[in-house]
Amino acid sequence: MKRDDALWKGLLEDIFDDFLRFYFPNADDLFDMNRPFEFLDKELEQLFPADEDDFSPKYVDKLVKVITKEGLEGWILVHIEVQGSHDRDFAERMFTYYHRIKDKYKKPITAFAILTDKNKAFRPTAFVQEFLGTKIKYDFNSYKVLDADAELLRQSNNPFAIAILTVQTALLKGTFDEEKLLDLKTELAKHLLSKAISKEKIRSLMRFLKLYIRFDNERYILKFEETLNQLANRQTTMGLEEFVLDRAKRQGLYEGRKEGLEQGIKEGIREGIEIASAEKERAFVVNLLQKTSLDIPQIADIAGVRVAFVEVIKASLSA
Repeated sequence: MKRDDALWKGLLEDIFDDFLRFYFPNADDLFDMNRPFEFLDKELEQLFPADEDDFSPKYVDKLVKVITKEGLEGWILVHIEVQGSHDRDFAERMFTYYHRIKDKYKKPITAFAILTDKNKAFRPTAFVQEFLGTKIKYDFNSYKVLDADAELLRQSNNPFAIAILTVQTALLKGTFDEEKLLDLKTELAKHLLSKAISKEKIRSLMRFLKLYIRFDNERYILKFEETLNQLANRQTTMGLEEFVLDRAKRQGLYEGRKEGLEQGIKEGIREGIEIASAEKERAFVVNLLQKTSLDIPQIADIAGVRVAFVEVIKASLSA
């Protein structure tokens, strides 16, 4: 079962206040939750420029400006890394991020490593370097999803706990068949809808659930869609849509002028640039149905799917 840790970028923006409350029980006493969070992704990219041809990073980074209860002058930076694989240089990279961010902003920093890998031995918590009597140690917050207490996560009313539960389910149940996956995703969806969470956050978490653990069989994609429609009275789950579409644009699927849209998408799909799963194919079909005047055969041709697949999605949108 494929997982997409890059989806964390959008989710963290949607429920960042819950992220803070998840790790800091007294978050509302520490931070001014009425002030908007400032996501410094572009600034972080300038400090750590990525290879523009690499659209599948091994990790996800996030830098957020948070106002404390001390007022506008008392802001801090929250640095987050989502790491989905073993990396022997990870701790050193965390330290490199720290000193570059510190040099630029001269503000307090709290850093988090969210470890979404399956390696039980991979548990970085600090970077240590010592040479001829000179020593430095950089400690950072580290959270191993594999270790999380699933029962406590279910009992929590914090939306971020549901995100962790989704990831943990993907890690612990990586060998079951599509039918079992459908049952597990349905159970998580029911659990999410049973919580007293705002509709906006439900939409975001539902999108995360749908895209993070993906089906390979188109039939189960449709079955899960039908289940969600029944469970949530067809609440539209568009929470992370902007992130998925933005990444697609970066990969060239929408590059060029408007008249080149169809050919750009065809080439992107043929080359296998992201959007490799049926879940993402569905996201593009929804977008084309809602934002273009193309007919069903044209959309099916552009998205590289069967006409019947587009017809089912169109019917679900207009029901």
